[in-house]
Amino acid sequence: MKPVKVGVCGLGTVGSGTVNVLRRNADILSSRTGRNIQVAQIAARRPNPSCDTADIPVTPDIFEVANNPEIDILVELIGGYDVAKKLVLTAIKNGKHVVTANKALIAEHGNEIFSAAREKNVVVAYEAGVAGGIPAIKALREGLVGNRINWLAGIINGTGNFILTEMKDKGSPFADVLKQAQDLGYAEADPTFDVEGIDAAHKLVILAANAFGTPLAFDKTYTEGISKVTPQDLQYAQELGYRIKHLGIARRTEQGVELRVHPTLIPESHLLASVDGVMNSVLIDGDAVGQTLYYGAGAGSEPTASAVVADIADIARLIDTPQVAVPPVAPLKDGREVPVLSITDVHAACYLRMSAKDRPGVLMRVTEILGQNGINIDALLQKEGQESGGAVDIVLLTHDIRESLLSAALKEIEALDDIIGSVAHIRVEHL
Repeated sequence: MKPVKVGVCGLGTVGSGTVNVLRRNADILSSRTGRNIQVAQIAARRPNPSCDTADIPVTPDIFEVANNPEIDILVELIGGYDVAKKLVLTAIKNGKHVVTANKALIAEHGNEIFSAAREKNVVVAYEAGVAGGIPAIKALREGLVGNRINWLAGIINGTGNFILTEMKDKGSPFADVLKQAQDLGYAEADPTFDVEGIDAAHKLVILAANAFGTPLAFDKTYTEGISKVTPQDLQYAQELGYRIKHLGIARRTEQGVELRVHPTLIPESHLLASVDGVMNSVLIDGDAVGQTLYYGAGAGSEPTASAVVADIADIARLIDTPQVAVPPVAPLKDGREVPVLSITDVHAACYLRMSAKDRPGVLMRVTEILGQNGINIDALLQKEGQESGGAVDIVLLTHDIRESLLSAALKEIEALDDIIGSVAHIRVEHL
């Protein structure tokens, strides 16, 4: 059969890795797909010394690739929103299949993109957009297709995981470890997407859409970063038998779907607690299989290229098959609307840390307020003050409680004269 011709738009870290893997493993891919896969054109503003493109036509115009009638699959690796969206929609309009690693594009514009793809009967594949080289999307759509997915949880941003790991191991404050992450190239000059949870939220909504068959709902996802986590929180959590991880959590409930990204205490004996540094991991709970765990590199040139090439290979196997396109996000079979729950309706146990004046009766007043709001205490730490009359840290773990009730109680506690500043609040999950 004729070769499958691929056009790669973007020759940065992932683009160069993709070209290198396609060329290096061309024989393996040919034997596994039954087709030769050929990089027929590249769009790049400048050469990349880590990638040999001497025998491949290169253009600075990405839309030349989208409009090239010889190209079967367009690989979008330029990132961003507006231009990338226009590029992908142009390729779809021209009947081309699309592979992308752009999680922001899919999370925020995927519903529109998938609708256009269905109309043209082409595939939009995006495995590389979630957790780099970990095949989490394929696990949900293929390996676990016979399961009703109950929930999933993941460490899906390596930068945030690196920062929390270093803070725990070295006792360093957030700002110092963030600077270290930037020096090592793990964090951008503007780290907002990573440390405030936006990147993880993009990935979570893609995972949830595939797990539950719901539309992408980035605008309804609760997102909280790690910038307020302190070395003291990490230390106290460890004393209580927990680790703090920045998790994305999606859960199906009778009331709707939870979509939330936030720092989370998990038992230190749990497998996710041992995922350190820049590594990623996704835990999925299905009604038939139970829990399955996926672990690996969440970023990097060739780990991410591995996922891009896997999507290219899947399309290559199907490319001349009638009715090839499968809806990239499957709709609900019964057509029911499934609401995304507000964070105020979520039930979770909680870690609370407050700074209090070292006076008699403070702890009693705090526990009274919690009791009056129906909040039971599971564990308690009270640290000694540095000097007579100084401030002390009070640390509590609560039982499961509705978020709105906890918020009301925290307002009352923070209004006490003996409580200094705000109460730190981190949710607890026993996955």
